[in-house]
Amino acid sequence: MDMNPGVDVTVVGAGPVGLVLAAELALAGASVQVLERRAEPDEAMKAQGINLPTAEALDRRGLLPAAEQVQREILERMGSFSRMADDPPPGEVRRTPDSRFTGHFAGMILDPDLVDWSDPDLAAHTAAAGARMVPQRELVALLTEYLTRWGVPVRRGVEVTALEDTGDGVLVGTTAGTVRTGWLVGCDGGHSTVRRLAGIDFPGTDPELTGYQAIVDIADPQKLTNGWVWSPEGAYRYGPQPGRVATVEFDNPPADLPHARLRSRERTPMAPVTLDEVQNSLRRVSGTDVTLTALRATPTRWTDNTRQAASYRSGRILLAGDAAHVHPPFGGQGLNLGVGDATNLGWKLGAVVAGWAPEGLLDTYDAERRPLGAWVMDWTRAQIAVLRGDPKSGALRGIMADLLSTRDGTTYAVRKISGVDQRIDLPGDHPLVGRYVPDLWLKDGSRLADHAHNGGFLLLDRTPDGAFARLSADWRGRVSSVTDDPASPTAVLVRPDGVVAWAADTTDVAARTGLEAALRRWTGAPSSSPEREPVG
Repeated sequence: MDMNPGVDVTVVGAGPVGLVLAAELALAGASVQVLERRAEPDEAMKAQGINLPTAEALDRRGLLPAAEQVQREILERMGSFSRMADDPPPGEVRRTPDSRFTGHFAGMILDPDLVDWSDPDLAAHTAAAGARMVPQRELVALLTEYLTRWGVPVRRGVEVTALEDTGDGVLVGTTAGTVRTGWLVGCDGGHSTVRRLAGIDFPGTDPELTGYQAIVDIADPQKLTNGWVWSPEGAYRYGPQPGRVATVEFDNPPADLPHARLRSRERTPMAPVTLDEVQNSLRRVSGTDVTLTALRATPTRWTDNTRQAASYRSGRILLAGDAAHVHPPFGGQGLNLGVGDATNLGWKLGAVVAGWAPEGLLDTYDAERRPLGAWVMDWTRAQIAVLRGDPKSGALRGIMADLLSTRDGTTYAVRKISGVDQRIDLPGDHPLVGRYVPDLWLKDGSRLADHAHNGGFLLLDRTPDGAFARLSADWRGRVSSVTDDPASPTAVLVRPDGVVAWAADTTDVAARTGLEAALRRWTGAPSSSPEREPVG
């Protein structure tokens, strides 16, 4: 069976990363299909929230209202849990869930009242703040519906078994037949078959801890303490959602975990997590005989295995998301890192498929995303170092707790977790270049993000005579111009992934020259010119 012969791009994996990538490719005009080995969407508990760059990626595609509705429902469930919980200890006041999403560092919850919300980066990214509490399962449902609008097929129950990069395309052997595709992108998770078959190495550090996450019915919830609790055997968290428990055990992972066999490149299915397994872990770390009576969601098991692919690309085969990097799941950083991969790669691969950019543009994908992947790996490694139960880690945890009880310390951590200070090293001296574009409100009451629903580059021109917009007219079809009343910044060129490619506060010759250079660098030769110039 030859499935979709001649399709431009095949994405392997129908998680959030694969779905976002497929949507971005479709926006760019590429023909795309998604292959997923699971017959049904993954119901396992995973990331419970998204950071601001991910929320803003949804906003740019018109999905903010749907994401905000998910957060409202989550907050209501958390509020119900707070009302049902036991009375707080004497002297403490019960607090309802706070929509100012902060997160935690190694289980130490960051107090929103300690955050300096006037911090310039935090204050510049508030429009999508009401869509932070979007769990992975709900995000997948939202993205699947969005992808359906674009007519992109998601073929479930199809597993990749072989690959051959022919130089002008990729032949993909699957359990449903042969796929002929121009490009192949593995978004198929930490045990990526695509990465293994492509022969891409996956160096890193071996796991030392084991953790579980589940939503359960509890016969005697009064035996648990709300929030994070440490013991010599590990740590656990109860809440903030009804029945939600998480554990971390300070021992080596079980020998049968697939993480332990990564070096041998085996792809062994992970055994399903049982109710008894979660209960036993919770009993060990809590020191109680708490009884769990039922699972209300598919639980997950994880370790602190931390690795990054030696390359995000091999010829016409690329990797994104957990296929390119794995690490402990603290703060849901993996989901957000993967969505950033997808938005970065999507427009670039779409441009190559469309023919207005050479393959060299794809080199910027690895160059731009690898440093962010390495940072997330270190951020989660640091939390493991603080989290462990040995005396040295306990002493370090005490010092971190002191730092995170200060305004500066909490604000620093929230900036990192929220993603507002992420930066890519791009040419240009303006402070916005390489950053995710801030909230920019226009004279008509709209925001710049409202003009990004169809993808492509956006140029905001606030000059009195529209000089920058006229200059960009030669790139029609790739760049859309939005004019506005004079304000600061005077003009901003935003890539489809939300990253500022160029910005200016003046209208002088240097600014016009800088814009033209940025347009040629990122969007190729002018549309009216037959010559195709280097991009990237």
